Amino acid sequence: MELQVKKIDGTNSSKIEVDNSVFGIEPNDSVVHQTIIAELANRRHGTHSAKSRGMVKGGGRKPWRQKGRGVARAGTTRSPLWKGGGVVFGPEPHKYTKKVPKKMRRLARKSVLSYKTAKNEILVVEELQVTQPKTKEFLQILKALGIADKKVKVLPGVIDDKLFLALRNLKNVSIVKATDASTYDLIDNEVLLFDKAGLALLNEQLGANA
Repeated sequence: MELQVKKIDGTNSSKIEVDNSVFGIEPNDSVVHQTIIAELANRRHGTHSAKSRGMVKGGGRKPWRQKGRGVARAGTTRSPLWKGGGVVFGPEPHKYTKKVPKKMRRLARKSVLSYKTAKNEILVVEELQVTQPKTKEFLQILKALGIADKKVKVLPGVIDDKLFLALRNLKNVSIVKATDASTYDLIDNEVLLFDKAGLALLNEQLGANA
């Protein structure tokens, strides 16, 4: 399979050969779903917490005598019924980690790439470089490619400081090294923007000979 390569001014340059087993397979929706659920779960820190009545400071003294006042009995001001009291069955820190086999993760990424290829949502440019770390300069590249109004994931072979600084303030643009892109990174966008080096590295990483 061949993909069109463009110059950063939007004109066609050449074509690049990619592996059909990466960009042209029958997508597996179930595996994509399971992988994304696991990736999002693994991002959670699980640090949520609330104090039970035994953890709340104070409340050691009985607020009033047991009988004779005509009100409900009370043993502590830190009861869950009181303002400032503990929480009943509150959240406790725990892990959300989900494990996905390596073969499933690979298949999920290949499925998403095949979806994107079929929908013409993959753009490849010769090089992703800017002369200065200016947002305006990178925005001009996006306009020339006709994707300035879309949500774009930039996937270069190497991320240099100038490129990172040039796009970090763009609302709908994010960047990740091509070989580090997760299934969620690949699917959470409207366009995947590769440079030739990034596409070649990802093709090699996921290809049949990997």
